[in-house]
Amino acid sequence: MIPRKYSQVLFALILSGLMSLMVSGISTLRAVGSVPDFASLWIDAWLTAWLFAFPAVLVIAPLARRAVELLVVKD
Repeated sequence: MIPRKYSQVLFALILSGLMSLMVSGISTLRAVGSVPDFASLWIDAWLTAWLFAFPAVLVIAPLARRAVELLVVKD
């Protein structure tokens, strides 16, 4: 198991991986259609997107959490 102190990094890794997988799949499908080499095009696009998405989530997630705290009513 992974120590709890790495939970935010693991969260960012999983979130950015899944989101970039879905978005790159939709974008690739819209750009090239259902072609025989779709899977390889999708994987290439996904890995490139994940390369940028992971550090972005690490930076943006804390800012988004702060924004949510400012927007919700405190109990």
